Amino acid sequence: MTQALQLDGISAGYHGKRIIHDVSLHIPAGSAVTVIGPNGSGKSTLLKAVVGLLPLASGTLTLGARQIGPLDAPARTRLGIGYVPQEHNVFPNLSVLDNLRLGWEGVQRDRRDGDRSKGPSQRSHLDAVLALFPEIATRLRTPAGLLSGGQRQMAAMAAALMQQPSVLVLDEPSAGLSPRNAALLFERIADVRRTGVTLLMIEQNVRLGLTVADHGVVLVNGQVRRQRPAQALLNDDDLPRLFFGHAPDADAAVASSDTPNTTVPA
Repeated sequence: MTQALQLDGISAGYHGKRIIHDVSLHIPAGSAVTVIGPNGSGKSTLLKAVVGLLPLASGTLTLGARQIGPLDAPARTRLGIGYVPQEHNVFPNLSVLDNLRLGWEGVQRDRRDGDRSKGPSQRSHLDAVLALFPEIATRLRTPAGLLSGGQRQMAAMAAALMQQPSVLVLDEPSAGLSPRNAALLFERIADVRRTGVTLLMIEQNVRLGLTVADHGVVLVNGQVRRQRPAQALLNDDDLPRLFFGHAPDADAAVASSDTPNTTVPA
């Protein structure tokens, strides 16, 4: 099966200190992978290394057939990596519509004329993206900063999708949301999945994050400790031990699902 994104032995960190160590993931095109793990396990560092906000200390990173490890974040965006950070992911003083237009124009401007001519028009692509997020389709003139937390996350995802990514990277999309809004947001993430976009996500809400994924990865102390089909991982009796180093209540590692806050098989 074609691999959308391949991480082979990557390490990265800050100020010479490595936070993630020798991480390998091969993510098939059109699949969804959720990375879970305790706080401080290196999940956000992993995503920043993938999108180009942190340099690789070692290893290789491949998007499709192209190695992108040496490239900066804007170059990776042009090649097809979309990124929705946990915070500061919209321009709050701009309307929802302007946020989406910026997502389109920022990438289209930098792509070659031939590449632009092959894709959809801005209008048709905007309509397709808004169909995935009906909650914001009626609020296009509203400043993004006035949206609810869940709607703001939807606007950020919509802006990233306007860039026509082949891989969409999500950093803790449910963080700070009520259980109701988090559940609705993940319904929309499931809709995005059905468009064929490859998803790589880290998520504090283990149950929600694994429910929309094909495969789950447990990251602890910057290292991959387990990779399995998502449902199998969710039902893994060893999950609490992986999170906490011991075995508390059987549901301890997935309790956050009720409160806000090597190679993946094909």
